[in-house]
Amino acid sequence: MQKIGEPVLTTDVQKFFKNLNIDIPESEAIPELWEPEASALEIFDDEPLIELKHPHVKTLNCYWEAGWENSFKTSWLRESVAEKLYCITEELPERWGLAIFDAWRPLALQNELFKAACEDPKVPEELFAEPNSDPVTPPPHLTGGAVDLTFTFDNVPLAPASGFDDITPAARADFLEKTPGFDRDFRRFLYWTMHAHDFVVFQEEWWHFEFGTRRWGALTGEKAKFGVVSPFRN
Repeated sequence: MQKIGEPVLTTDVQKFFKNLNIDIPESEAIPELWEPEASALEIFDDEPLIELKHPHVKTLNCYWEAGWENSFKTSWLRESVAEKLYCITEELPERWGLAIFDAWRPLALQNELFKAACEDPKVPEELFAEPNSDPVTPPPHLTGGAVDLTFTFDNVPLAPASGFDDITPAARADFLEKTPGFDRDFRRFLYWTMHAHDFVVFQEEWWHFEFGTRRWGALTGEKAKFGVVSPFRN
């Protein structure tokens, strides 16, 4: 049976950088984070999904690797979101890149994950958005505007003090702010790199970023624009 957070496809940041003569780029502290009440969509952008393909973007497809029934072997995002990720990789220091845990997620997979979360008392209720087919209040991953990711170094996907879908408080984006070290520096670098390209983070998950979604709109004051989408629709 599939378990949330498995398989582990990343390497621990602290262990990885400990014996390297490499510094993680210095970044400011992560600011205070909060979760807004997201309004229903008022406008809809018909921007298509595209499959992620870039030499410095490694697609891990974690749910496919774990064997979830409604997962896919490929990763899609809205075209503008994918282009932002490609721009990020071009601006990163040499040897750095991105690894994608999950991107667009069909409602059927959201249902699978939500059901598994509800059946496991150890999984926080807020970890997975409730499945919702209402076109004006879609869960983030169903819109193609949400992406779960991390940095790679020399093509090795890295995890700073917690892995993807970690269900503990350590997964909070700002959890390490008072704990100096490689892990904190890594999270700060990831946060500010994504912020520079207009992404917002989900405070409960250091790896989860959004653009064009309802949460993004609530946090930025911009109009959310991405609703339900699928790569299988004409």
